[in-house]
Amino acid sequence: MSEQDGAARRRATFVGLSAVAMWSTLALLTTVSGETPPFLLNALCFGLAGVLSLVMLLARGRSLRVLAQPWKVWALGVGGLFGYHFLYFTALKSAPPVAANLLNYLWPLLIVLLSGLLPGERLKAHHVAGAALGFAGAAAVVLSGGGVSLSGGAAAGYLAALGAAFTWAVYSVLSRRLTMVPTDAVAGFCLGTAALSLVCHLIFERTVWPDGAGQWLAVAAMGLFPVGAAFFVWDHGVKRGDIQVLGAAAYATPLLSTLLLLLAGKGRATPAVAFACVAVTAGAVLAAKDMLFKRKAA
Repeated sequence: MSEQDGAARRRATFVGLSAVAMWSTLALLTTVSGETPPFLLNALCFGLAGVLSLVMLLARGRSLRVLAQPWKVWALGVGGLFGYHFLYFTALKSAPPVAANLLNYLWPLLIVLLSGLLPGERLKAHHVAGAALGFAGAAAVVLSGGGVSLSGGAAAGYLAALGAAFTWAVYSVLSRRLTMVPTDAVAGFCLGTAALSLVCHLIFERTVWPDGAGQWLAVAAMGLFPVGAAFFVWDHGVKRGDIQVLGAAAYATPLLSTLLLLLAGKGRATPAVAFACVAVTAGAVLAAKDMLFKRKAA
């Protein structure tokens, strides 16, 4: 790899990492969005993200032909965004949320491990060690809030959480093989996800709209950032950056999310949170050492 290619890969990796920062706000924004049911919330957020993306696409002089992708690309894009959120919401409704969230956050580890199967990628010991250390930190955060139970429909919820983790990992890894598909196509995937979410809402949920300006602002912020721009920068990162670094660094999402909730007064600090800060940071640095220390070594 030339020095120019290496620099472009590092830039794309940092772009992808911004998705982690945006996703970390999702839990806090969700708590502020009121009693709006998940599929309706999904439809509102992805609808806003898709419409704004199309407007920006046209404002930049791009053609809507970018949405004319093969059906397999649409299946992966909509299947990844909608499938992940459908399984994730199912898990949270069926199983204890803390434990289900732990299983859901297996997806960064799965990304790091599955990425070793991609052409031109090689899974190294420090990638696995970094991912494992990050997982230990993420586990400390979520397990500090409760245990695991198989009562009622919890077992089905845990299976849905595992399915969500696998779905997002496969979506991210397979997206790496679709570098010819422009990131602008994600606008269409967002609109497709919004449409499917609306159908699910009409079938399964009772309509409860956000109440007041504060809740509507929270929904708008979700549509702009964690359920909007984050998918575009993540798509760019996994296609052109270091996917193993991105997978390991994604463990910062549950950590940063927890810290934001603590700062907002919606939880309390524990020794588990302190351990997670050290473990997740050290794991991300370890997994990213090739990118961080390459120039120094040279």
